[in-house]
Amino acid sequence: MKAHRFLITVLALLVAGIYLFATAPAPLVEEVAAGKRIPIEEVLAILNHENQMVREIYTGQIVLRGTKAGLKFDENWRDEGFDAGPLPAQFLRLTAVSLEKSRMRLGLFLGSDYPINKANKFSGLQLSMFRELRSDGRPRHFYMRDVGLHAYMYADMAISKACVECHNEHDETPKEDWKLNDVMGATTWTYPAGAVTFSEFFELLHTLRQAFKDAYETYLEKIRLAARPPEIGDKWPREGYYLPSAEVFMEEIERRCSPATLESLLTITREERFHETQQSPG
Repeated sequence: MKAHRFLITVLALLVAGIYLFATAPAPLVEEVAAGKRIPIEEVLAILNHENQMVREIYTGQIVLRGTKAGLKFDENWRDEGFDAGPLPAQFLRLTAVSLEKSRMRLGLFLGSDYPINKANKFSGLQLSMFRELRSDGRPRHFYMRDVGLHAYMYADMAISKACVECHNEHDETPKEDWKLNDVMGATTWTYPAGAVTFSEFFELLHTLRQAFKDAYETYLEKIRLAARPPEIGDKWPREGYYLPSAEVFMEEIERRCSPATLESLLTITREERFHETQQSPG
């Protein structure tokens, strides 16, 4: 038993060191060694915060700054001969596609009651939860018995003028009066288990960050074939007609996300918000 716990502790230190900080604080290591399980709502709240940070980085530092530098972004960015990149919502979809290919069964979906793409329209229980969320802006956590998944829904706000204008002016929009700070939709996460070990959490975190990287690399692969490709390296669009490499992009994500992620884990250990059972029923 002692050898097993030692192995878990060493693994946790290695993983935390690689994906969070250079070292893991002692309280966190102790909880990992003890085999404690984190409620999935705590886990998905952390993953959702990282996703929000990445969307802010991609929207602000890549799309908005890139547009000013001469780069193009469009919903038809995949079309052959069209030198453009994915819009923020499409970047999220690329992330979700990467997650679908992983073995972790972590689901990510951006939906609405007034989506431009009808495939993203909420219905049934999800629609009911979304309407409640829109009334107060608070996340909704619920269990979908028909598919055996825990679902966690977070408000997707209209945070920029460009986002509002794009939705209001789109040829296929079902709603033309969106305003800044409206709840336009919701980011919904799904996962089959009601709680995970710390080791499983780190694997989920790694899987999500890899999905961010996969999404960004998909964009880079396309833009490298442009008639006038930007220089890709260690510079960002704020410096001119440049794009950061996937490695530089991920370094910024990890720099921005890791402190809050680590603090959230430490808060969980301090407040002892754990599940002692193997599974949490719906």
